[in-house]
Amino acid sequence: MSFDRSALIDACKHHGLVTRVVVARVRGSAPREVGAAMLVWRAGASGTIGGGALEHALMTAARDIASPGYFNITRHALGPDMGQCCGGSVDIVTESFDLAAAEALPEDVIARGPGDMPLPVARIKTTARNTGVLPEPALVSGWMVEPVTKPTRDIWIWGAGHVGRALISVLAPLPGVRLTWVDVTAGRFPDHIPDAVTTLTAARPERLVAYAPQQAEHIIVTFSHDLDLELCHRLLHHGFASAGLIGSATKWARFKSRLKGLGHSGASIDRITCPIGDPSLGKHPHVIALGVAADLLRHTSGAARMEGYA
Repeated sequence: MSFDRSALIDACKHHGLVTRVVVARVRGSAPREVGAAMLVWRAGASGTIGGGALEHALMTAARDIASPGYFNITRHALGPDMGQCCGGSVDIVTESFDLAAAEALPEDVIARGPGDMPLPVARIKTTARNTGVLPEPALVSGWMVEPVTKPTRDIWIWGAGHVGRALISVLAPLPGVRLTWVDVTAGRFPDHIPDAVTTLTAARPERLVAYAPQQAEHIIVTFSHDLDLELCHRLLHHGFASAGLIGSATKWARFKSRLKGLGHSGASIDRITCPIGDPSLGKHPHVIALGVAADLLRHTSGAARMEGYA
């Protein structure tokens, strides 16, 4: 787990004062691991530290915090204190931010706590900056130390229709993901787009393939079969970690024939997966998106293929 600085900044932009509640230490059995966090504001919340009575109590308390700069560490025995069956205990850090405080956070390792920074914490930060190796989240000498979430996977979604929007809603909250969303006009995108998403518009979207990293993962869900085919054609020339195309087995059989006619080998074409998702789950846009996301998460290297939706 790591500190999602972008999500905190986005929450502060939309909700003002935001309180972050993070699991700092675990003893015995607990619902979530160290670094699991939720963001809480007056009228809502995002993320989870495991649900149940503890999360409800901490969320309620977080809404009473009225100003930025609050920092507190509390310990909770999950059995006696909360009536939960886990049997362990957790230390919880609760802290509040406004937009200025969130934007002032460093972009590599975030460490905060009472008083002057302890020497062990300073050493952790120095080592991380000198070596590029980020620490695991931990409570050190009364200070919470967390690495900042860094995108490790580039995912390009081609098409802003119902399935494209569902994919964005499912994938955008995931840590370590950088999303690029492409369509022909700005009007095809929704009004609110998460900070983790970069939108690109082009009358000829296929021309943007040249700007995609060669290790990007691509999900093609456009409104046009002709555009789908051209994207497949250009991606096969350009290179990719994985590529999936929405459609049926019949559509893919036709595409394979046409791609062979364009000079691509069978082995090369077979690197594209069509259909995408999990056919056993159904055809609702969010169901398709869940199937695609599950497969992406199973293959964290980003090099594996997305399995088929019919």
